[in-house]
Amino acid sequence: MQAETLPLRRNRDFLLLWIGAGVSLLGLRTSVVAYPLLMLWYGDSPIGAGMVGFAVLLPQLLVQLPAGALVDRWDRRRLLIGCDIAGMLVMGAVVMMLASGRLWLPALMGAAFVDGAAGLTYRLAERAAISHVVPSSQLPRALGQNEARGQAAGLLGQPAGSGFFTLGHWVPFGFTAVSHLIALVTLLFIRKDLQGERTAPTRNVRSEVAEGVQWVWRQRFMRAAVGLISGSNLLFQVLVLTLALIVKEHGGSALTVGLIGLVAGLGGVVGALAGAWAVDRVRLFTVLAGSLGAWTALMVPVAFTSDPWLLGLLLAGMSFAGALMNVVAGVRQVRVTPNALQGRVTSVFALLGSGLGSAGALVGGLLLSAFGTCATALAVAAAMGLLALTAVVAPALRDDAVEARGPGCQAI
Repeated sequence: MQAETLPLRRNRDFLLLWIGAGVSLLGLRTSVVAYPLLMLWYGDSPIGAGMVGFAVLLPQLLVQLPAGALVDRWDRRRLLIGCDIAGMLVMGAVVMMLASGRLWLPALMGAAFVDGAAGLTYRLAERAAISHVVPSSQLPRALGQNEARGQAAGLLGQPAGSGFFTLGHWVPFGFTAVSHLIALVTLLFIRKDLQGERTAPTRNVRSEVAEGVQWVWRQRFMRAAVGLISGSNLLFQVLVLTLALIVKEHGGSALTVGLIGLVAGLGGVVGALAGAWAVDRVRLFTVLAGSLGAWTALMVPVAFTSDPWLLGLLLAGMSFAGALMNVVAGVRQVRVTPNALQGRVTSVFALLGSGLGSAGALVGGLLLSAFGTCATALAVAAAMGLLALTAVVAPALRDDAVEARGPGCQAI
């Protein structure tokens, strides 16, 4: 009982899980930033940058559902450890390739896919485990701190990825390998069990995945909400690649891209902290529709400026809205999902919400090669505006009285 009254800053197992996952996420963000820089500055290929971005995000489409089933089936601690080992090995292979002076696109895409799959599975397992290391009363604050940690990793990952890249093409990937090692060590010291007792009989993975999909399908509000989020994530992948090319075309360096990400990350951290306050005060529909509208308004100026500070401020506003929405939606999802389904339900939500991200990176490379940065940025803003309009008029979203009915309602 005493453990339930401890503040999060004194909860040893939460801190170990939080720090380890944060370091691992920072490493992943660093390598994700470095992939397009490697192809744009070293390989001189926007299409190659899009293809590598496609590979690192493809696990969100292909691995999401089976990974969720494994999180609910396997020992979560061992699964987290396995993810760190896989990431460490594959990043070590990338370091050896680049240090030898070679750049082979298929190998880089394969490594990006494996590390992306390991990182995705790690996040699913951590999300499912969080309720076993903190009491339910502290769940909003814990998930808010997790989101803030993710935003901070993005904030630091941008300058880290670009800064390490200036030191050597292989350095960002070496840092990622080390981050997996540090995360592995923290996991070994966690004492608490990261899942409850499992009494349900083990079935084949397809049946277990189907159970998670069926549970989500019954959530009417959620189906419509994650459909819109999925479209927005596709558009953001195009926008990020557009931003990098804008900087390059106007004489900026890879470090400039990192500084823009640093400014943007500050907005995300503030949004994550605000999300913990907003969980029980603001309706999810309001947060969703407001975020889509804000993203639309902030994307339009991107087409008409190359000023790094202005681009950073625009992205900071987008990151604020996105982080706030992630916290509000994430707390709702964890609260209403049965423990035995946490991994599978989270994976279904993630698949619906971000599965198109890999396509966005590929589409972004093709659009930029064909139409340039200005037209691509305007097209992204127009598409986001359509999503915002859909959110306002969609019956499933406007009829959100289900949110007021508490746990078990049809909401995230």
